[in-house]
Amino acid sequence: MLIIRPIETNDYPALYQIAQDSGIGFTSLPVNEELLKNKIAESIKAFNSNPQRAGEQSYLLVMEDTQTGEVVGTSGIEATVGLQDAFYHYHVGKVVHASRELNVHNTVDILTFCNDYSGVSEICTLFLQEKARKGLAGRLLSKCRFLFMAQHQQRFADIVIAEMRGVSDERGKSPFWEWLEDHFFSVDFPTADYLTGIGNKVFIAELMPKYPIYVNLLSKAAQNCIGQVHDKTLPALRMLEKEGFKCRGYVDIFDAGPTVEADVSNIATVRQSHEASVEISTNTELDDCDEHFIINSEVASFRACIGRIKILDNNKVAISEKLAKALLVKEGATIRYAHNSLQHY
Repeated sequence: MLIIRPIETNDYPALYQIAQDSGIGFTSLPVNEELLKNKIAESIKAFNSNPQRAGEQSYLLVMEDTQTGEVVGTSGIEATVGLQDAFYHYHVGKVVHASRELNVHNTVDILTFCNDYSGVSEICTLFLQEKARKGLAGRLLSKCRFLFMAQHQQRFADIVIAEMRGVSDERGKSPFWEWLEDHFFSVDFPTADYLTGIGNKVFIAELMPKYPIYVNLLSKAAQNCIGQVHDKTLPALRMLEKEGFKCRGYVDIFDAGPTVEADVSNIATVRQSHEASVEISTNTELDDCDEHFIINSEVASFRACIGRIKILDNNKVAISEKLAKALLVKEGATIRYAHNSLQHY
């Protein structure tokens, strides 16, 4: 069985391997021992905190195969972004150059440097090892975050975003960054990406052009990258779009990948989720029941998995002993669940 749980100190080797496997452009997991260990420590601190409003907590989850004990994926939530360190984006807008006298009217796209998403929550760090990319594993890794946010709303902002990896090749070559590098930075994309991942963002403020950039002045290759995602990121983007996430014209300052956003209360999994108290059953009829994405109602001992439940009267559900054990719940405990409906996919 695959379960989702908070990361632990002894998960460091697995997290380091994931950081290596995720490749260039996966900014939230740079291959840096000190930073990765700090991420684990900050996550443990967050899961043991009791905030009454969204703060600077950073929650990092791992997917574990209970048969082997192996960690095969990660998924994370930042309670807020941009409150301590600047959080940069480009916003794609338009300006009009017009002259009645000359009968000229030109609309031009521009990129404006901004910090508009400061204070929102962010889902991030989703990576699933290739050997585990089957069945519902990817959806569980994504959806468990929405169920956690629904269950513990006071810990998060009303708006949540996701930064999608933009276009780059296997060597980390980004056409969009190449243009910026040539004109402003003189630092290649892997280096810039790594520096940002370890929290060194000062160079961005120092070197990034402060005035809007006219898109038509960029190279054609750079223009074509704006708002586009990496091939390996496309399934994740499609999944988020089905949940109700939309791009409002904000793109990453390094690779121009889109940032998508949603009101937490309008996310499909949140809207369609339900709370219920548990009855533990040995009834084999559960084998014929539908599969659901399920979480317990805990924080420090959070668990999520996929399982079959039988919906009963009086806001109760029946689950198997095996599922109760995986979720760390006892008779009468509260769970939150969302149906594995294919209608949104």
